[in-house]
Amino acid sequence: MSCMNDPVRTVEAHFDEVDQKITLACKKARRERTSVTLIAVSKTVSAEYVRPVLALGHNVFGENRVQEAKGKWYSLLESCPSVNLHLVGPLQSNMAKEAVGLFHAIHSVDRPSLCEALAKVWSKQCHRPTLFVQLNTGKEPQKGGIAPDGADDFIARCRSEYGLPISGLMCMPPLNEEPQMHFRVTAEVAARNHLKLLSMGMSTDFEIAIQYGATHVRIGSGIFGRRAGHVSS
Repeated sequence: MSCMNDPVRTVEAHFDEVDQKITLACKKARRERTSVTLIAVSKTVSAEYVRPVLALGHNVFGENRVQEAKGKWYSLLESCPSVNLHLVGPLQSNMAKEAVGLFHAIHSVDRPSLCEALAKVWSKQCHRPTLFVQLNTGKEPQKGGIAPDGADDFIARCRSEYGLPISGLMCMPPLNEEPQMHFRVTAEVAARNHLKLLSMGMSTDFEIAIQYGATHVRIGSGIFGRRAGHVSS
């Protein structure tokens, strides 16, 4: 059976292709390959199609929702305890405790009510995920995130008022715009606030994001495809 007719082997081939593109993008940007973490975004993807990527030795995955991640990953983590899970989707305040317990990083800190919920959990749990503030660089009303002109004040409040150690920023450029300006703005906000981590770039623009300093790229369809392995909603 050819690779194109075997969904599992197709996932493996796509992963290798993405990894090679990241390596090349790092070379062009004169960066070390180790400076960029590939987050394989497995939202809506069944465990059957996650396992081949695990078998390749990759251990960083992204999910959009706490409940889906719980249902999928608790069993997988029993056999692969070294996996690092990143929450790359929106987080409801009432799910803060479960998110802190499950994820190694949360990319969507974006409002005071969530900060308050996270702060309540923070002092009670030994496991403390890496926190990213989500920017809404396009000021799109349908998206979460802090507008760039309010980011400095919000980050300062996270640190001083809520005691949350913010480590980085995350952004998702508007689909109908070139991403360069959004990546540049995100990098500028990070530099002003002494943040070293930049979660920027998805399947269609991660190579550009690496040019602008992305330390984490979130690749879903580029690895798993748009249909293969998707769980019915």
